[in-house]
Amino acid sequence: MFLVGLCWGGLPWEATAQVPRIQGQGTAASAMSNAYAAQADDPSAVHYNPAGMTQLSGVQVMAGALIAGGSTNFTSPTGATARGDRNGSAAWPPPGHTFITANLKDLGVTALGDLTAGIGLTVPFGSLTRWPNDGPFRTATTFNTLPLLDIKPTLAYKATDNLSLGLGADIYTFSGLVGEGQVEKQSVWPGGLGIPAGSKVELSGKDTAAGFNASLLYTALRNTDGKPVANIGIVYRSQATLHLSGALLANGAKVSDAKATLVLPQVITGAIALWPVRTSEREWKLEMDVDYVGWKSVRNLDVTLANGVTIPQPQNWKSTYAVMLGTEYKWLALESLPNWEMALRAGYTNQQQQMPDLTYDPGIPSSDLHMFFDSLCTFMSSGPVVVLVLQGDNAIKKNRDLMGATDPAKAEAGTIRKAHGANIEFNAVHGSDSPETAKFEVSYFFPETDLVK
Repeated sequence: MFLVGLCWGGLPWEATAQVPRIQGQGTAASAMSNAYAAQADDPSAVHYNPAGMTQLSGVQVMAGALIAGGSTNFTSPTGATARGDRNGSAAWPPPGHTFITANLKDLGVTALGDLTAGIGLTVPFGSLTRWPNDGPFRTATTFNTLPLLDIKPTLAYKATDNLSLGLGADIYTFSGLVGEGQVEKQSVWPGGLGIPAGSKVELSGKDTAAGFNASLLYTALRNTDGKPVANIGIVYRSQATLHLSGALLANGAKVSDAKATLVLPQVITGAIALWPVRTSEREWKLEMDVDYVGWKSVRNLDVTLANGVTIPQPQNWKSTYAVMLGTEYKWLALESLPNWEMALRAGYTNQQQQMPDLTYDPGIPSSDLHMFFDSLCTFMSSGPVVVLVLQGDNAIKKNRDLMGATDPAKAEAGTIRKAHGANIEFNAVHGSDSPETAKFEVSYFFPETDLVK
């Protein structure tokens, strides 16, 4: 089978690593390296800066997912190597997000003033890592996953023309509909506690906990049309503690009930956005966001068994800063495309690792991160993406030949990209490049019952 999609969003083109915090929770924001808390003018404001919801009219909905794939290569100081992946070529299910906002005044509810309500569902912290069962740190981890959900009921109030305030809850929980539905860590047992050495063991647990967020968005300067040209955003997300309850398994059999504590850090964000150009035809925005993440609250992940025995897992993480720079240039009134808008977005992230070398855990992403984003996104106010599933002998090669080279300038005459592609990024069509990729991408768009074989 072969998946064909017309329109393909931009992805980060250079990255060295990540940390458990998943920042990308919206297409536009992700393309600007998530420097968005001082703009926050689409439904993803529920996540980036809830105060920004007051900029939205009527009822608005946004949904999406982040495709996380690739591999991780490890080399120890002694030269031992290992290669890990996302439990396959890409993590499944992919971390997703859904946001709904409603401007109550626009809906006829005037008694509450300029109040906007919103709700979001995100995957804010997560990891999915698989390592070989015969790898150099098999007794530490061979598989690790954290499919945590965050339900975000949120309110925003426009206090003045230039100041909006936001307040919301963060309800952290797990669901069997998403991944394993629990924290899970697998390893090869080194021996002890009556469990034979070499056994495949699994620790798991889940819980529900709540935190809160508070935010503001202040417009310091407007242009003659009344549009913001200088914004300041501040967001505080509180710490939350999950008291995980689960089990210790050995070779699939339950050994004991198990408990552990997972502390989710507080996050403080400060942001400033400037629009050097903002007219009815064009907009150019520059933004810088700085996050402080209180990872120092993660002192240990010790597991306590029903008999009182503790399996120590010291962490002693350190708090970190992340700097995000983003820019966006939009064409709002293209004569050749009267119902279209076009945006060129780019960004850069510098994020520190949270885990010291002495307590390094290969199951948890941790490294200094430098990530560049370069994305050209085109979109219409309405109109569907055309998605097809094709099946036949040697379907992938035949269809990739029909599409042409990724760079339209290098594509052969008569191919789709040669005829319709503009450049290497805005190249008209996407197609799966392998059976494994096709399996993932087809299942993302179509249930099995929709396919004709």
